[in-house]
Amino acid sequence: MWEQRKEVNGEAIARSMLELSKLKVPVIAIVIGEGSSGGALALGVGNKVFMLENAIYSILSPEGYASILWKDASRTKEAAEKMKLTAKDLYELNVIDKIIREPKGNQEECFLKVAKILKKEIQHVVQEMKDMSPEEIIEQRYQKFRHMGEFKII
Repeated sequence: MWEQRKEVNGEAIARSMLELSKLKVPVIAIVIGEGSSGGALALGVGNKVFMLENAIYSILSPEGYASILWKDASRTKEAAEKMKLTAKDLYELNVIDKIIREPKGNQEECFLKVAKILKKEIQHVVQEMKDMSPEEIIEQRYQKFRHMGEFKII
């Protein structure tokens, strides 16, 4: 039953990624907290992927990674470092396009400030892409996805 459930989940994730990749309008994904499941993969298909600076984004939680790799969930910190799941790591790997800084202050003030920043960023992307044809939008998304994590040998 577990194998059947994994296949269904895997198919649903693949279907989501396929459908997102075919959209003729810009897709903007924003990681705001802990995106750590196979379903988080679908976010990577966006034309633009933003991430709050204190969020994490991975297909697996550090606890799950440590449990699988070392059979020891207490090695979570070590797992998190190896996984490269922080905004800084993912920006360097071209997985995300922008890190959204999180202001200091009380929770409500911070939420409102981040909401304003995100509104401005979304408006910028829409303005930047407004003259693109549907085919250009799809191609830009495809090229972005193809170059994620790309490295060059010098």
